[in-house]
Amino acid sequence: MGSTHGNPSASATIDAPLDAVWGVMLDLPSYEQWNPFAYRIDGDTSVGSPILIHVRWANGKTVKSPERIAVVEPPTTGSDGVRRATLAYDYEGFPSKIGLLKGRRWQRLEQRDGGPTTYDTVEDFSGPLVRFAGPGRVAEGFARHAAALKQRAESLA
Repeated sequence: MGSTHGNPSASATIDAPLDAVWGVMLDLPSYEQWNPFAYRIDGDTSVGSPILIHVRWANGKTVKSPERIAVVEPPTTGSDGVRRATLAYDYEGFPSKIGLLKGRRWQRLEQRDGGPTTYDTVEDFSGPLVRFAGPGRVAEGFARHAAALKQRAESLA
């Protein structure tokens, strides 16, 4: 669980092929079966699509976070031989509409030939209300999400 300059982050090393992890990430209807943090996501993963993320904090309280899919880069192998994929979405709640809090959550996968898949996620927060967004509790949720993604992908692989 990490946080730099108020930007919550988490990562996991997953013993499953990148394509399998990517499949779990894009299968939004299955989140209810495995994800303790983003326990439900309504919508789809095409760029520009609005999604509604149902979040469960460590204390059990729940909130709904309106977001919009910003980046979908399916798995590709780079010239360096490393496979990568990226999913990102932007926070669209009221504070963002009035310029007080911007947030883009990045989820990146990377796999070297024959190695495990590395999952990294970070929320790039900006604006005067960042400290009220609770970067620490978001980082804790991201850590639970990363651990659950690892467990789910490894169990399916």
